[in-house]
Amino acid sequence: MLRKVSKEELYKCCEPTDLPFITTDDIPPLKETVGQKRALSALTFGLGIDSHGFNIYILGESGTGKMTTIKTILEEKAKNEPVPNDWCYVYNFKNADMPHAISLPPGTGIAFQKDMNELVTALRQEIPKIFDSKEYEKQRTKLIEDFQQKQKKYFTDLEAEAKEKDFTMKKTVSGLIIVPVKKTGEALSEEEYEDLDPKVKKNIDAIGKELQEKLDDVIRIVREEEKKIKELMTQLERQATLSSVGHRIDELKNKYKDNPQILNYLEEVKEDILEHLDDFKPQEEQSPGLPFMRPSKAEPSFVRYSINVFVNNSELKGAPVVIESNPTYYNLFGRVEHKVQYGIATTDFSMIKAGSLQMANNGYLVVDALDLLKNIFSYDALKRTIKDKVIKIEDVWEQYRLISTVTLKPEALPFNVKIVLVGSPRLYYLLYSLDEEYRELFKVKADYENRMDRTPETMLKYASFIKTKCDERGIQPFARDAVAKIVEYGSRLAGHQNKLSAKFSEIADLLREADYWAKISKHSVVAAEDVDKALEEKTYRSNKVEQKILEATQEGTILMDTEGAVTGQVNGLAVLDLGDYRFGVPSRITARTYAGRAGIVNIEREIKMSGKIHEKAILILTAYLGGKYAIKQSLSLTASLTFEQLYGGIEGDSATCAEVYALLSSISGVPLKQSYAITGSMNQHGQVQPIGGVNEKIEGFFGVCKLNGLNGGHGAIVPKRNLMNLMLKKEVIDAVLSGQFNIYAIDNIEDGIEVLTGMQPGELQSDGAYPEGTFNFMVAKRLKELSEALKAEKKEENNKKE
Repeated sequence: MLRKVSKEELYKCCEPTDLPFITTDDIPPLKETVGQKRALSALTFGLGIDSHGFNIYILGESGTGKMTTIKTILEEKAKNEPVPNDWCYVYNFKNADMPHAISLPPGTGIAFQKDMNELVTALRQEIPKIFDSKEYEKQRTKLIEDFQQKQKKYFTDLEAEAKEKDFTMKKTVSGLIIVPVKKTGEALSEEEYEDLDPKVKKNIDAIGKELQEKLDDVIRIVREEEKKIKELMTQLERQATLSSVGHRIDELKNKYKDNPQILNYLEEVKEDILEHLDDFKPQEEQSPGLPFMRPSKAEPSFVRYSINVFVNNSELKGAPVVIESNPTYYNLFGRVEHKVQYGIATTDFSMIKAGSLQMANNGYLVVDALDLLKNIFSYDALKRTIKDKVIKIEDVWEQYRLISTVTLKPEALPFNVKIVLVGSPRLYYLLYSLDEEYRELFKVKADYENRMDRTPETMLKYASFIKTKCDERGIQPFARDAVAKIVEYGSRLAGHQNKLSAKFSEIADLLREADYWAKISKHSVVAAEDVDKALEEKTYRSNKVEQKILEATQEGTILMDTEGAVTGQVNGLAVLDLGDYRFGVPSRITARTYAGRAGIVNIEREIKMSGKIHEKAILILTAYLGGKYAIKQSLSLTASLTFEQLYGGIEGDSATCAEVYALLSSISGVPLKQSYAITGSMNQHGQVQPIGGVNEKIEGFFGVCKLNGLNGGHGAIVPKRNLMNLMLKKEVIDAVLSGQFNIYAIDNIEDGIEVLTGMQPGELQSDGAYPEGTFNFMVAKRLKELSEALKAEKKEENNKKE
C-alpha cells in the first residue's frame, strides 16, 4: 500500500532532555566495552580455557575497538596471574654451536648474570696473583729443579760412559748424536774414519750403536719425565687455583642449589677455567706490524662465561601481554645477530635476541592477522610452534642459500602462549575454509558487532564514552545537546533508527573535530552547533566528486530529467562509495519494447558490465511479468533495458523496481513522471524488498532536484521496509515538512504506479481481465497485440512454406 512518509519516520531524534546530565563532566568515564556481549563472552571463554588449540580470532569491522578491548581485558587478567620465569642462554662447553637454555625464577636472570660477571672479574684478578705468589713459585721451582737434576744425571752418566769408550755426545740440527773421538779429544772426521782398519771401524760401529741406543733410551725417559712434570705442573696450577678461588664457585652453587641446570653449568665452568688457566695469566702485548692487520694472537675471550639474559621478567607485575605490531619472522621468533670484524661475520650465544613469542611465554600475544599473513614465513612458523609446543630460533633463509653456512642452533624453549589474532571477518572465513590446520589451532571465534541497540542505557554509555575520550585527549566537555547530536550521528552510521554504530573510531574522530570548531568559536563547552559544523566541514572536505557530478548534471552533460513525463524512462538511485565518503547518484534507466521472441535483453549483461546479483534481478523481473501478464497467453516480446551513461560495472538488485516501471511504461505507452526517483528490490510476486544506502539515495536525488528548484512535485519512492533505516539530513527533512519534497513508501510494486503515472493499477477481475482505463489493462492490451502480431507472422510463414 502506498503511503506518504510522516515526519516521525524521517529521523529519530535524541532529545537532550532524555540525557540525565548537563555536560559530560557530570558523568563518570566508560570502564567497559559497550554492545559486544557475544564477543566478550567468547573472549572470556577463550582466555579461560587452558587447552591446546583454543587460541582466539577476533573478527569485526575496523574501528569497532577490537584491539583496545582485548588489550584492556588481557592487562586486567594478567595482573592476577603469576610472573613467568626468566630465560637465559649460556655457553655449551661440549658443543659451542648449540647454546643451552636455563630457566630461573623471575628477576633471578639478571642476578645470575651479575654473579657470573663478578666471578670472572674476580678470577681475572686473583688467578694471576696465585701464579705470582712465593708459595706457588717455590713449589713450581722445586718441581722444575727436580726434573732438571734427573735430566742432568741421565745425560751426565751417559756422557761419562761414552767418554770411557772414546765417544762423545754432539748436538746437531736433528738432535743429540754419539760420535767417536781421537785420543786428543777431538771428534773423528769422516776421512780419518775411512782410513781406519776395517776391524777398528767395525768395533767403533758396534760401540757407537750401543751408545746410540742408550742415548735414545735416555731421551725417551727424559720425555716421559717432561710429560710427568707437565702433569704435575697442571695439577699444581689446578690445586693452587681451587684453593684460592674454588670457594667462589661453591658459593654460587650453594646460592642456586635448587636449580640443577645451573649446578651442571657451574661445574662445566669450573672445569673450563681449570683447562684454560693460561687465559687468566698476564698476556704480553703484541702490536701488529701494520695498523690494518690483525694481531698475530687474539686476546683471550671470557664471553663464554657470560650470561645472556634472553627473557627478563623482573619488572613484570603479572603474566606478560605482548602486542606485536610488526610480526616479521624474526620479530616473532627471535634472531641470532652477527657482528662484522675484518670482513668476517661472527656470532656467539650472547647475540641471541628474543622475539615476541619468547617475551609472551606463559602469557598472551596479540597479532594483527593480515600483518601476520603479509610477512613471509611468519604464519606457517607460528602454526608449527603451536603444534610442536616449542619455540625455535632458526635461520629461516638458510634453505635458500647456495652455500651452507655454520650458525648457532639455540636450544628450543617450551611454548605456552595464548595467541590472539585480530582481523576482518573476510580473512577469518578465508582461513577457516582454506586452511585445515587453522581450524584446529584457532578454535575460539570472538565476533564483534558493528552496531548495537539504541536504548536509554546505551545512549548514556555513548555519553560516558565521550567523557572518556575527553579525559584521554584533553578535549573540552560536551553539552548534552552535543551528545544528542553524536547519538543521532551514531544511528546514521548504523543505518538504523533503533541502532547505534559500534565503530567508535569514527565517533572519536568526530569528537576531536567538534572540539576544534568549538575552540575556533571560543566555546568553553562543545555545543550541538559545533558538532553540526564538524559534520558539515567533514562532508565538504570529501564531497568533491559528488559536486562534480551535480555540476555535470546541471550543465546537461549527464542527462537527468526532474520535470515532465516520459514513456519507458525512469530515475533510478544508486550509491557511490569512495571509501571515506558515500553519496547517492541518480541514474536514468530506459526501456524499449517491440515485437519479437528474444524476451528481456539486459544490455549491461550482453556487454559483461552486469554483476551476478543484477542478472538475477533481471530474471526475477522476467518471472514477475510472466506470472502477472502471461496467464492466458505467452509473453511474446523483445525488450531492452539499460542504465544510460553508465561507463562502469553495475551490481546489486536495488534498481529492480525502477526497471519494472520503465519496462511496463514502454509496453503500455503510458509515460512516467520524471520528478520522482525509485529504489527497491523485488521478488517474483512483486513484493518490494529493502535495500541499502536509502538515506544517501534520497539525498542524492534531492540534490539533483534542488539544482532546478523544488516545486512540491518532486520526491522519492522507497521500500516500506526501509523506513526504519531513515536518518535523513536536516535540509531534506525541512523540504519534506514544507511540502517541497515528498517521500513515499511502497510494499508492492503496484503501489507506486499511481504516483508515477496518475493511473490506477487495476485489480485482476474474475474473467481474467483488468478494468478498462487502468494501467494493467494498458499493459495487458499491448502484450496481447504483440502476441497476436507474432502469431499472424508465424501463420503467414507457415502458409508460404505449404
